[in-house]
Order: sequence, then structure tokens, then C-alpha cells
Amino acid sequence: MSRPAKRGTPSTIVIKLGTSSIVHEETHQPLLSILSTVVETVISLRSHGHKVVLVSSGAIGVGLRTMDIPQRPKSLSKKQALAAIGQGRLIALWDNLFGQFDQRTAQVLLTRGDISDRTRYLNAVNTLNELLSMGVVPIVNENDTISVSEIKFGDNDTLSAITSSMIHADYLFLLTDVDGLYTSNPRKDPSAKKLDVVISVAAIRARVSTSTLGSSLGTGGMETKLIAAEIATGAGVTTVIASSKQPSVIVDIIDYYTALRSTSVPTSGTASPIAPQKLNQVDLDEVAASLSWPRPPHTVFKPALIPMRDLKAWTSHTLYPAGSVIIDSGAHAVLSRRESGGRLLPAGVLGVRGSFASGQAVRILVHRSTEGVPVEAKEVAQMPYSNLAATTPCTPVLEPEASVTASVTSLVPLSRSGSSASLSDNIMSGSQTITDDETQLIEKMDECEIWDCVEVGRGLANYNSAQISRVRGLNSARIVQLLGYADTEYVVENITIRVSV
Repeated sequence: MSRPAKRGTPSTIVIKLGTSSIVHEETHQPLLSILSTVVETVISLRSHGHKVVLVSSGAIGVGLRTMDIPQRPKSLSKKQALAAIGQGRLIALWDNLFGQFDQRTAQVLLTRGDISDRTRYLNAVNTLNELLSMGVVPIVNENDTISVSEIKFGDNDTLSAITSSMIHADYLFLLTDVDGLYTSNPRKDPSAKKLDVVISVAAIRARVSTSTLGSSLGTGGMETKLIAAEIATGAGVTTVIASSKQPSVIVDIIDYYTALRSTSVPTSGTASPIAPQKLNQVDLDEVAASLSWPRPPHTVFKPALIPMRDLKAWTSHTLYPAGSVIIDSGAHAVLSRRESGGRLLPAGVLGVRGSFASGQAVRILVHRSTEGVPVEAKEVAQMPYSNLAATTPCTPVLEPEASVTASVTSLVPLSRSGSSASLSDNIMSGSQTITDDETQLIEKMDECEIWDCVEVGRGLANYNSAQISRVRGLNSARIVQLLGYADTEYVVENITIRVSV
């Protein structure tokens, strides 16, 4: 039985094309046959009412060809110069191809630094949405000319995932030189098996090999596509890995899932519509098998049932963390539950690493084990988060100093390794009487630097690193007593927990 070509509700689609699909790996000549097919595919999608964003790598590759340089340089400045040379030619190439169909395009160059500010992030979102509403195809690339490691997305797989999250896309297509995700490199291992459906990226990592894929021109490989899939599916975007050698398969894949979503197979054998709220509960491939519909070659990553809200996605994936907050296992267990709201009380904090200001992004770290952790921290790790306030050792009650504020300027004296030295100086220079127990507690604040921790999420700090160090392990009612004010009882908010330990 052949599959009918059903046209459902128009979708927003992001298509990512890597450097190896744009320019030849050795000659660096543009692969015009692939590029032309991509353009024809985008035009076809738009004719069906879909909105399309193209994320295109290749600026450095085109620059290599222009300057007749045989291989990608290692120097950052040379790569940035080649990107500047190649980007203009790359966008001109795309514009010329789309121009054959009278399709307007727009160049959008981003860095992580551009969208690390919430206002600029929202401006980028508004610009992309406005371009789509105007019928324009945005062509997005990382602004390699000015990017440095701290503000780079790292690769365009990640950029495409963040872009799809920004515009709440329905689909993200990662086009590569293979037609899906395999258990090992199919070019070298004949026994490699393709995985058709992935429900959990974290669960699938142990089953696949990702170290051997990728080209000499690109910065990624299959591992970066798994990272991108994790970001995109967490934001509710259906993510697909398909072959760049046959871009037209995108139309087939969308038609395939559109037809399946409009059809179910009840016991009577007749087709009936699936309720929208139950779509994620239906195994569409089983429906396809029962109807003998051919499945286009691809791997699909199913989106999360409950997508991450925009602010959490922005915090988790676009901000560069300024420091870290170490929490105990009880706090981690609570934050892993959706009803926690992603908010951390000071009672669950064991320590702080680095110097950061209020409002900056921080990593959330938790102990892998209690080996090497101070006795007090071992006890804390075994207690329920809700009981911490009454049982944790008390830190000194200090009068607030004017220098300890939520501003960045107050962080200048703090070292990158931690804020305990500054806190100790503040305590010793005050008029308070310091007991032996309190002195021992201050000395132990640096011990968190040697703890074996793992990152489990990210969030936005409500207080700076010095202030969180002061109130760590305490009931939130003590915040105003120690700091002189309390904007909120939570030290970190908008936390997204991504890993179980």
C-alpha cells in the first residue's frame, strides 16, 4: 500500500547543513549539486506553507578555496580571517541559487555572546520570527570572525538546535553524510546498525560509537549531533538525522509523519484521527508497519512530552556559566522533580566555586560520592532537603558590609578559585567575636575545590558568590539577618536538571 501525500498544518522547519555537505573536502569547491537540491527542497517546503530556516556552515571552507589554502589552519586568527573572506561569498552563493526561484533570503550571524543577554536574545527571536512572517528564508551561521572560545557555540549543530528552540520549531533536520544514527561508523563497520527511533539521547549514548565520524573541514561529528538532538528535543522539537546527499528526503519525512499523525489503526481496521494530545503516546512506526507504508531513511529523536520553557532553555543552553554552586544529594533529588520549579534554597548548598554576580548563569554541581567530603557535608548529603535548616552547622552571624552587594564590582577582590578568602577577610576585619568552630568552618570553605563533583544542570543566581557562601546550608529566613536584605528566599532559580547521578 502506497503512502498518501497528506498536507497537514504548516510547520516551522530548521535545516542544518555542514561544511562537508557544502564544499568538497579536498578541493574546497562548492558542491553545487547538493546545494541546488537543498534550495529546491526549501522551495518545495515553502510551497506547502512551511516556514524554513537554513543553518549553513562553510564560511571557512569557501575561504580556503578563495585563498587557495590546502587545509584548515590551526591558528584562531587565520580561521577568523578565512571566515571573513568566505562568509560573503557563501551568502552570495545561497542568494544566487534562491534567486533563481525569486526567493528572498536574509543573513543572520550569531555568537553565544549575542544571545547571552536576555534582551538581545529576545531581539534575535523577534527578528527571526519577523523574517519568517515576511516569507524570507533566514540563513543562519555563527559569526566566526569575532567568535572566541568563551562565546562560541562550538559547532553549527548546537547553533541549529538553539535556533530551533528560539523560534519553537516543529522540526530540526541535521543533514550529514550518513542517513541516520548508527551503532558504529557504517563506512568502516559492515555490521553497524541504524537506529530508527531514539526516545532518550542519554540512554542511547552507550549503544552508539560517535568518535569516528566527521570531516577534516567540519568542527563536529555524530557526537555534536547527539548534543544538538538533546537540546532540541528538550525544547519540544522533533529532531531528524538524514542524508545530505538526498535533501529531498526532508519532504518525504514530513509527509510521512503528517500522514501517520492523521491516521490510527483501531481494532476495526478502519482509520481514524488521533487526538492531538495523544500524538506523543502513539508509536507512529508501528502504525506505518500495520499499513505497509514505506519509511524514508532517517533517524528520528522524539521530542520531550513536556518541553522546557523558554527562560530555562535560554539559561541552560545560551549562557556561559560564570561559576558553580555545589549542592547536596537531597537538593538534587528535589530539583529533579518538576514541581520544585527549578528553585534552590540555601539549605541545599554545600559550597561555591568561582566568582559570579547576581543574575549570572551558574553550573549546578553535585557530589559523585561523599569520599573526601568534610564530616558535616557527609551528614548533610544523607538528610532530606526539607530538614536541612534545623540540622546543618550554623555559620557565623555577621553584620552585612557595604562591599558585599549583588553588583559585579563587588566581585573584583574575589579570586576565580572561590570566594572564601574574601569572606574570611571580611569576617576577621569586623568587630564580631569569632569562635573556634566558626574559624574551622571558614577554613573548610576551600575544601569544596577538591570535591569530586559532576555538573547536573544550570540556573540563574539570585545572589553573588560571596553572599551564597555566607548563607549556604542555612534556613532561608537567615538571609536577611546575614546579608541585610532578602530579594528572594531562593539563591538560584530557573534551574534545569539534565543529568541523573
